[in-house]
Amino acid sequence: MTDAADLTATELIEAYEAGTLSPVEAAEAVLARIERDDPELNAFCLVDAETTLDMAKSAADRRRRGATLGPLDGVPVSIKDILLTRGWPTLRGSATADPAGPWDEDSPAVARLREQGAVFVGKTTTPEFAWKGVTDNPVDGVTRNPWDPSRTPGGSSGGAAAAVAAGMAPLALGTDGGGSVRIPAAFTGTFTIKPTYGRIPHYPASAFGTLAHTGPMTNTVADAALLLDAVCGADGRDWSALPPPDVVFSEPGPDDLTGLRVAFSPDLGFAEVDPEIAASVAAAAEAFAELGAKVEQADPGFADPVEEFEVLWFAGAAKVVEKLSPEARARLDPGLREICEQGARYSAVEYLTATARRMDLGRLMGLFHERYDLLITPTMPIAAFEAGVEVPPGSASRRWTSWTPFTYPFNMTQQPAASVPCGFTSGGLPIGLQVVGARHADALVMAACAAYEQARPWKRFTGAR
Repeated sequence: MTDAADLTATELIEAYEAGTLSPVEAAEAVLARIERDDPELNAFCLVDAETTLDMAKSAADRRRRGATLGPLDGVPVSIKDILLTRGWPTLRGSATADPAGPWDEDSPAVARLREQGAVFVGKTTTPEFAWKGVTDNPVDGVTRNPWDPSRTPGGSSGGAAAAVAAGMAPLALGTDGGGSVRIPAAFTGTFTIKPTYGRIPHYPASAFGTLAHTGPMTNTVADAALLLDAVCGADGRDWSALPPPDVVFSEPGPDDLTGLRVAFSPDLGFAEVDPEIAASVAAAAEAFAELGAKVEQADPGFADPVEEFEVLWFAGAAKVVEKLSPEARARLDPGLREICEQGARYSAVEYLTATARRMDLGRLMGLFHERYDLLITPTMPIAAFEAGVEVPPGSASRRWTSWTPFTYPFNMTQQPAASVPCGFTSGGLPIGLQVVGARHADALVMAACAAYEQARPWKRFTGAR
């Protein structure tokens, strides 16, 4: 018999509607999975079984009465410990946060899920203030990858990805300022999309500014579509939020990609990629062609914008901690403390120069997408490495940006960018394919990923330890 913890959200909803499973049984299954596996994986910083079961019982009662609040009523979901959640502390992985709160407000995406009756399982781990591409922090320790617990799940939404992959909740909310949903999705063999900036409203405003997006993290494209349908739309607290989309992401799209113009860039013109990953991503590009897309190898034509990204990112980090006392700063993650000191030294002219480069990059990609509907690349140039360190052995830089060249450029341009599993290394570690669309082309990115998923189903983590 299939463990309910291993069902997707789509499968859970079908079981609820058929009367073969109740939201309470699903909640009990994911809580049991957390109790069994989270001591090793450390995906959660907060689990509140009593609240979870109370929400599940309410959902079960609504389903009995035919009074569901939405498609996700009764479906378990985890929330990254960056997003405000009423009644639960949001410590952001930092010893400088006061657990006493008050915690009386939901962030927009969390509020939409609560309105739909989703069952909150807990808060997932993040590096302190979501500052880096791996997941460990001074409060919660090191988060690990279900495929190999000696390896990192990536970050900063590493806890969310580990929870989804390991069957601790089929849906998760993450955030992405430089790759923070795509990095862990690639490392854990799960699916995610960083939507167009503003597609999912975000509040409080991130200190990292308009680099930071909220995104769904799931095991399948269909589950991510359900989550997008639930959380997209305007919220008065986010002045930059987009209006509700004019599509329903969960409606079936075409089975093929006939006529789609796809650029395949193996390295963006500047990145070094592990040969196993390069081969797997090239095979995925061939699959796009087999599905009817016109695939051409083409680079967008920009140099690595890492220096400009770091100006924006490190300055944002300095803003995060600007009001902390010297004593509180001493308790920060040492790497975070370093980039905050660096970020505080940038001048306004340096920041505006980086912003100008960002705007030029956006112009370049806008013109690129007049020629190509989609751009596909590796999500990551390497597979998951040792847990508990910021960079893999032999890295040319001490900072996480040195091994994430495919992700942060598309935070700078605010484009939708998904990561879909496309294979495994010889050591059994997942590989991710990044699918990038023009701004506002979220539905096209999702449809392409769904067609690829259908044509090349991937092996999910089974939950077995």
